[in-house]
Amino acid sequence: MKNAVVVGAQGVIGRYIVEKLCALPDWSVVGLSRRRGEDGPRQRHISVNLLDPEDARNKLLELAGATHVFYAAFQAGSGPAADYAKNIAANRDMLVNSVSAVESTATGLERVVLVTGTKYYGSHLGPFKTPAREDDPRHAGANYYFDQIDWLTGHQKGKRWTWTELRPQTLCGFAPGTAMSIVPVIAVYAAMMKELGRPLAFPGSAWTSLYQVTESSHLANAALWAATEPRCANQAYNITNGDYFRWRDLWPKIAAVFGMPAAGPEPLRLAEFMADKAPLWDAMTKKHKLKPYRFDEVVAWPFGDYVFNCNWDVMTNVTKSRLHGFHEVVDSEDMFVRLLERFRDERI
Repeated sequence: MKNAVVVGAQGVIGRYIVEKLCALPDWSVVGLSRRRGEDGPRQRHISVNLLDPEDARNKLLELAGATHVFYAAFQAGSGPAADYAKNIAANRDMLVNSVSAVESTATGLERVVLVTGTKYYGSHLGPFKTPAREDDPRHAGANYYFDQIDWLTGHQKGKRWTWTELRPQTLCGFAPGTAMSIVPVIAVYAAMMKELGRPLAFPGSAWTSLYQVTESSHLANAALWAATEPRCANQAYNITNGDYFRWRDLWPKIAAVFGMPAAGPEPLRLAEFMADKAPLWDAMTKKHKLKPYRFDEVVAWPFGDYVFNCNWDVMTNVTKSRLHGFHEVVDSEDMFVRLLERFRDERI
């Protein structure tokens, strides 16, 4: 048996890693998060404040059998989503406190898988070299990814365990309470526009730019590969669906899912436009018998503003992961249709 500790187990990355590992016969899982999660046959949750080193040490002492750590926790900053990478202290300290606590008791620790992202290259700041490769230089300025990577790689030197860093781009999944996924943004925006009798206009400026995404379940598959593949030791990998698209070409397919006419760009700030729309969401939840998620736990509008206004090409190269054994790909246009239909069927 391999024993995983998934940090950030209820997020849009962590919950998919937990689901993936729990479906395998040779893994058991302990999930860490601030909110209390549900235990299962081969999984249990620990509610812990990872910003409190003492709380982390005390609650993680029982993890002596851990063999792998999957770190997918994240604390957003205030303001625009493009500035979230500047929230350094909290995101660095959560990694330090969790890995240090697990390592202090788990003598059989084999690998730590750290999830960062393509902001490593400055994809959130403006045009950058594309397709970006793992050995490209970091962007100038502050980014908590750099602090996490520098601490983890420095701390690991001379140890028997190894690390792997994964760099996805714009996650596509659903995790109530942690709304950092573009799919719920699109789904709720489209549903509201339809309720208001409006066409589905594209709410940003990135209409013709090349873009890429990473399905959450695809990233979970990559995380499993990264945790167990010997060639992944002390390596970083770009992990995306493996293709590129333009919103201009995808948007009519999204509109068709909702039975709406598609329209071109009509830029607006979703964070401002949606600021007073919680009553409309509550009414729609009741009218359409949706699951009773609060408006603020379904979608993060600043994240939508960030994604829809990246009006430069966002492309990374995934050749290195393929050369080292991860060959899975996802058709992004089909994925959006599939996930939107699934979330509708699930009354989300």
